[in-house]
Formats: sequence, C-alpha cells, structure tokens
Amino acid sequence: MIVLDTCSLIWYTMGKEGELSVKAKGAIDAATEILVSTISFWEIGIKIKKKDIIFPISLEAFINRLKQAGNVRFIPLDEDLIIQSLNLDWTHKDPADRFIVATAMRFGIPLITSDKVISSFYPKTVWS
Repeated sequence: MIVLDTCSLIWYTMGKEGELSVKAKGAIDAATEILVSTISFWEIGIKIKKKDIIFPISLEAFINRLKQAGNVRFIPLDEDLIIQSLNLDWTHKDPADRFIVATAMRFGIPLITSDKVISSFYPKTVWS
C-alpha cells in the first residue's frame, strides 16, 4: 500500500511514467493498493483552471477512470485528517501537500513524491 502525491498520480496515470524515478515506478507497480488523497483532485482542477497543465480529459473523466482501477482507493478529507494536517510540526504551508503527507502518516505507509520539501519532512518517501 502506498500514497501518491499529485504529480506522481498525474505522471503514472496519464502516460508520463518517464517522469517517475525507477524506484518510484517500481514501488507503484508492486503496490497492491494505491491511496489517493482527494485533495489531489482539487489541486489538479486548480492547475487546469490556471492552465498550469494541459489535461487530455476532463477532471470528472479522470476521477471515473481511477474509480474503475481495481487497486486505487480515494481517501477523503475528514475532520481527523484536517486536524492531523494542522498539527504537523512542519512549516510547509501548501495545504495539498499537508493533506497528502497526513494521509501517508495516518496509514504509516510510503509516499511517492519527487518533492524534496516533503521528503525532508516525511522519512517514508520513495523517489531516488
């Protein structure tokens, strides 16, 4: 079981697996279950609206595609996760990153991310 951050989710599911490190791709391929924080959908939607990314399908179609995958589970934001993200002893202010890290911490599992700010805080990251 692993958690994907937003960039890793996009790269892995949208045909850009070459953006992933060999170690990260191997961990994803080997995972029996992939957890995705629903904050990633919000983050992708913001990036689409700001034209920071060009997405080949609608966000709704992307979410539905992931729902069809047998090994992907969405982790919604709930009151416990919100409190946990606020209680992180971490100066990083990006709300999406805080929720994604809190999700990985909740389950005590690896987080796939290339983000050095996250990996310096959360020791169970997988990348290089």
